[in-house]
Amino acid sequence: MKHIFTVITVLIGFCSFSQTQKGIVIDGYGNAVENAFIINPATESHSHTDDSGAFTIEKTNVGDVLRITALGFKIKSYKVSSEENKIVLEDGVLKLNDVVIQHKVSAMNLISKIDLQTSPVNTSQEILQKVPGLFIGQHAGGGKGEQMFLRGFDIDHGTDVAISVDGMPVNLVSHAHGQGYADLHFVIPETVDKIDYGKGTYYANKGDFATAGYVGFQTKEKLDNSSISVEAGQFNMKRTVGLFNLLDNAKNQRAYIATEYFLTDGPFESPQNFNRLNLLGKYTYLLGLNSKFSISASHFSSKWDASGQIPQRLVDNGTLSRFGAVDDTEGGNTSRTNIIASLNKPIDKNTFVKINTFFSKYALELYSNFTFFLKDPVNGDQIRQKENRTLYGMSAEINKKIKNDGWDINYQVGIGFRVDATKDSELSHTLNRKTTLENIKLGDIDENNNYGYLNSEFIFGKLMINPGLRFDYFKFNYQDKLSATYTNQSKDEIKVSPKLNFIYSQNNNLQFFVKSGMGFHSNDARVVVQDNTKKTLPTAIGTDVGTIWKPSHNLIINSALWYMYLQQEFVYSGDGGIMETSGRTKRMGADFGIRYHLNEILYIYSDANYTFARSMDVVKGQDYIPLAPDFTTTGGISFQNWHQFSGGIRYRYLKSRPANEDNSIVAEGYFVTDMNLNYNFKNLTFGVAIQNLFNTQWNETQFATESRLKDESNPVDEIHFTPGTPFNLKAKITYRF
Repeated sequence: MKHIFTVITVLIGFCSFSQTQKGIVIDGYGNAVENAFIINPATESHSHTDDSGAFTIEKTNVGDVLRITALGFKIKSYKVSSEENKIVLEDGVLKLNDVVIQHKVSAMNLISKIDLQTSPVNTSQEILQKVPGLFIGQHAGGGKGEQMFLRGFDIDHGTDVAISVDGMPVNLVSHAHGQGYADLHFVIPETVDKIDYGKGTYYANKGDFATAGYVGFQTKEKLDNSSISVEAGQFNMKRTVGLFNLLDNAKNQRAYIATEYFLTDGPFESPQNFNRLNLLGKYTYLLGLNSKFSISASHFSSKWDASGQIPQRLVDNGTLSRFGAVDDTEGGNTSRTNIIASLNKPIDKNTFVKINTFFSKYALELYSNFTFFLKDPVNGDQIRQKENRTLYGMSAEINKKIKNDGWDINYQVGIGFRVDATKDSELSHTLNRKTTLENIKLGDIDENNNYGYLNSEFIFGKLMINPGLRFDYFKFNYQDKLSATYTNQSKDEIKVSPKLNFIYSQNNNLQFFVKSGMGFHSNDARVVVQDNTKKTLPTAIGTDVGTIWKPSHNLIINSALWYMYLQQEFVYSGDGGIMETSGRTKRMGADFGIRYHLNEILYIYSDANYTFARSMDVVKGQDYIPLAPDFTTTGGISFQNWHQFSGGIRYRYLKSRPANEDNSIVAEGYFVTDMNLNYNFKNLTFGVAIQNLFNTQWNETQFATESRLKDESNPVDEIHFTPGTPFNLKAKITYRF
């Protein structure tokens, strides 16, 4: 009888510890808190919240006390109830101590919140610089989309990195200037809440252009307070930003509007006369527990003049200063109006859906002159690139969790479409921005992309196996308006992109990963319909092997070795309206990053990236990939909450790299340091920022270009560059209310 009683007692104890509890974690405004870490100290059972804030924890009974930590929130103890467990967290300070390494393919995304808080951004360019290893350069007066570099790619303006804002794609296909053109200047930096990024081709929900990686920006749903900022600096720079909370006390609603106006002449001898206006309004309504609807509308317009790229020979012989111009009639204007709506809604405790729709009207008129008098020795080589575009689309995703004995399944099934309708996409030879000398290209482009994907996560204790599959269908149409007869050329193409990732988490402080997958970038519709020998959707194949390690509560180290094969680089030159032959490439490299909270005040961070990049279809010595970065590093040290002071100093280094295929022309590297200092006094913040603290002489963008000046008989092939900003002091006052 005694033995029977013992067995029954053990069985009861086993059953009691085998219970599973479910719940949801939200903030004080009712928003889901994703990536929260929940642990039962009594049983050491733990769990994480998903995108909807939901979690399931095993070996937990009613009455047990859970410990919840989440980045940016105070630690909370919660006693499990018999009913649905709704856990509300209070806002806290972002610190590495709260970071828990999770079963995710992009586990380092959590760090972006700390990077944003410790070193705030106030320009569109600085937003992109928050992505480790991503470098940018501006070479057209500030109004043109930035040139980007990542993992040995000269991405131009977006060919091999997919960029989105609140689920709306930023990259523009078959653009008048370049394939995948991404202009982020419509984003007000102060409204950015989170940066989601990933390198490589490993993400089933990312399609076109996601080869070197992707970057997704999420804007805020609420403001902690309203504010007005006024900023002024050298080179006649002025900037005002207004953030206005519209629903202070509404329980289930929040709304705000934001505006930015920016002016500068830049350091150039010919003033840029740059101006930019941004407007944003966003409204969110909580439909119920972890269910919400959000809609935003924004408008952006910009106008500028530019000095353009200048040849090194004129600076060397003293004809021009670094900030002079050969042709200062460059410049342009652009605008973009967006409407974005999203719905997050749970179906049951294990299932929720996400739906996103967007509509955008875009226009660009861009004047450039890269070769001066090479093609037209009388009138010069100025070109105009112009387009008017309508962009719209939708995406829907269902997320499902399935619990099993000893293993779990999470999966996402998504579908969507995107339509780009471009009217009068133009490339013309012009004079002084007024006279059209010749239409080189003129036509209407219609491009459709329908897609679907399945992403699954099989979790066996410490191991997660993540297979995924993506299906894309493209339809390309081009109506050539310069043809003597009506022609509407078309082509369609299907792309299947498998993914397979392995994530092994030894514990909450150590993770190993092996990632692999196929991706692609689309080619310009004008190339696709005219030449079937060119790859429509060239394949990229990549793999990563690495680790994320948290050896102490305030230190995180990430590292990876990677390889990427690309079937074909982009082949359409928007500046020349011609197809350029390009073949296979390979890239391999290493990434290393470190983040360290020295104490509650000081934060140190650094990222280093090495790449070996070569073309595969040419002889050795002629196989360099022009402008492919070899070695880059960024980092800095920042401090917060020190006697009402905050600030920091940060650096970026780009090593010299080949500018042409045989490395006979070299693009010079640079090391630039910036700093900022802020002081809080009641509702006021006084700030000072310095770009290029040590007044380094550096070139922001560089190209090996063949050009001819008006008095030259023969062309010269050499470096043409846009100078980087010299020492630039700015002051800022912010009033919060």
